[in-house]
Amino acid sequence: MASPFVELEIGERVVKVTNPDKVLFPARGETKLDLVRYYLSVGEGIVRALRERPTQLRRFPDGVEGEQIYQKRVPEKRPDWIEVARVTFPSGRHADELCVTELAQVAWAANLAVVDFHPWPSRRPDVDRPDELRIDIDPQPGTEFADAKVVAALVREVLAEIGYTGWPKTSGNRGVHVACRIEPRWEFPVVRRCALAFAREVERRLPEVVTTAWWKEERGEKVFIDYNQNARDRTIASAYSVRGRADATVSAPVRWDELPDVETEDFTLASMPARFAELGDVQAAIDDTICSLEVLLEWVEREESAGEGEAPYPPNFPKMPGEPPRVQPSRKK
Repeated sequence: MASPFVELEIGERVVKVTNPDKVLFPARGETKLDLVRYYLSVGEGIVRALRERPTQLRRFPDGVEGEQIYQKRVPEKRPDWIEVARVTFPSGRHADELCVTELAQVAWAANLAVVDFHPWPSRRPDVDRPDELRIDIDPQPGTEFADAKVVAALVREVLAEIGYTGWPKTSGNRGVHVACRIEPRWEFPVVRRCALAFAREVERRLPEVVTTAWWKEERGEKVFIDYNQNARDRTIASAYSVRGRADATVSAPVRWDELPDVETEDFTLASMPARFAELGDVQAAIDDTICSLEVLLEWVEREESAGEGEAPYPPNFPKMPGEPPRVQPSRKK
């Protein structure tokens, strides 16, 4: 017996949603069709967030309480209008990742039970040169979302001092993300080093709350600014992405003046469509505010002159130039 399906006309495409009544969020009862319709309701925003970016997919074929599949490669069997961006890895292998240029492609992915979309900070014309610097404000055990908002306010202040425009959003989990558009002139190691210098400046101004320590045992009950989210092949949930949580929260763009009063749980698959219908994409101008990396490059030079150099990369990276020993402090001889 054939599986049930519905067909949706999206622009010039017809997208088939199979098993539309399959429940993906058991605690709430929301289905695969609800997920697809959510992405259609925020279409302008999600396409802007993903446009031309290699995008990794977080799938929950058995719902968010089941096993998740973190998928880099799009299925070989796909419609001819599904676009890809090819990325290569140090091993020499490559992956053809989803590259969104239109809303139907998002709906197609949601039909595969893709709940979270995780785009690169670079675009298909040059995947090795990011056009986005990402400030990932991540509360550690003993801290909470309220602490992340305090750090975000300081991040905004420091950005303003150097003439940067930052665009905040809830992570959809415990933290806050701030994106800054930059010129795609520098490769990942340079952008990541600038992100580290920026994070250290925030830490210097609020050391009792902020940490840039890579090793968890050194962080304490502080808010970690994860500079390594700017390393190559590291991704975060996009703006308007639903998160694979039981409560179906959304990584929600917000205005700076809203941020002090919001909570992660304010924005869900069910509540975001009404907000979007009222306000539209509050980050619609993000591509019009390009920041120069030159100021942060000066900060990097200042740090290097003072003897404050690199910090550890994630464990899956090869040893990088100037990187200190990648050994957990408690295990050093």
